[in-house]
Amino acid sequence: MSAGEPGSVVRRMLLGSQLRRLRETRGITREAAGYSIRASESKISRMELGRVSFKTRDVEDLLTLYGITDDAERQALVSLAREANVAGWWHSYSDVLPNWFPTYVGLEGAASLIRAYEVQFVHGLLQTEAYAHAVVRRGMKGASAADIDRRVALRLERQKYLVAENAPEFHIVLDEAALRRPYGDREVMRGQLQHLIEISERPNVRLQIMPFSFGGHSGESGAFTILSFPESDLSDVVYLEQLTSALYLDKREDVTLYEQALEELQKDSPGPDESRDLLRGLLQLS
Repeated sequence: MSAGEPGSVVRRMLLGSQLRRLRETRGITREAAGYSIRASESKISRMELGRVSFKTRDVEDLLTLYGITDDAERQALVSLAREANVAGWWHSYSDVLPNWFPTYVGLEGAASLIRAYEVQFVHGLLQTEAYAHAVVRRGMKGASAADIDRRVALRLERQKYLVAENAPEFHIVLDEAALRRPYGDREVMRGQLQHLIEISERPNVRLQIMPFSFGGHSGESGAFTILSFPESDLSDVVYLEQLTSALYLDKREDVTLYEQALEELQKDSPGPDESRDLLRGLLQLS
């Protein structure tokens, strides 16, 4: 699978949402659906959210329970289940990734709009190779040089999304703290600032800097990413990374609050042109 194509994660989400809609239309509880495939109510919930892989037999049994007898309709959903179980290109990096991150990579690669706020360091999609090495080395203490190289290689592979033919829109607000905090030596930071200036000129990238001088702002809860997809069946997803896990929020009320926070950050930050000027100023000072 090449960067930018919808991946297995999105196919799981699409299949899950269709199964949920069929179940709800028939008025069948998750508990009853679980019983029909020898599984728990929580397993049905995870399936409908696209959080787990699908067994073809389970999908067929659920379709029978939901009264889907048309052969073409059944085959379309069963085929989707098989496609959803195909590993994404990032699967080969799973030994150097935290277990929650492959899901994010799949979602990121299928998104048509990525909106983010970052405060600790430059967003992974915008990092230079040297800066990424410094960040990964800091985050993977005690890891071998080979494992660090592979994690960086994955990050660089993800960055191909931004320059692909069907590149997503990427709207990012970087806190000035991310630019002031050094990762690597002076040359690494200068190279990173120069890269931000250059990539911010791309038509699909909207980069804004939230300056220290503004004071308190709506990003007080920390970094977050909002992913939106071209498929109308898929809701937006908010990604929140924690020390030992990650949260994926897709309830409309949760997503709305993060969208409002990002809109405020964008409104309160200098625009893309002024933000480029800020970056040039930091480059001259570095």
